Formats: sequence, C-alpha cells, structure tokens
Amino acid sequence: MIFFISFLVGSIIGVRQARKNGGSILDKIQYAGAFGIALTIICLFIEIVILRLGV
Repeated sequence: MIFFISFLVGSIIGVRQARKNGGSILDKIQYAGAFGIALTIICLFIEIVILRLGV
C-alpha cells in the first residue's frame, strides 16, 4: 500500500512539473510515470534500510 501511495505522490509531482514547464498531455503522462517510478524506488530503498536496521 505504501508503494501505491508513493507512486501516486510522485505522479502528482510529475504532472505539476510538466504543467509548470508548459507541456502537453503526453508530457504530463511521461513526467507522471517517471516521477512515480522514481519516488517508488526511493521508497523501496528506504523501506529496505529500515527493515535491515530492525527499527
């Protein structure tokens, strides 16, 4: 569930960034996907670190 939320937040950030740069709808979709995947990977690494530390 946390990965879905991180993907959603990343997608929202990506769409806002594309809108700020004056992109078309395809730019917004591409930015949403890229930012969503990037934020999900970052979240995955953070979760792995937390699990390894035993917190």
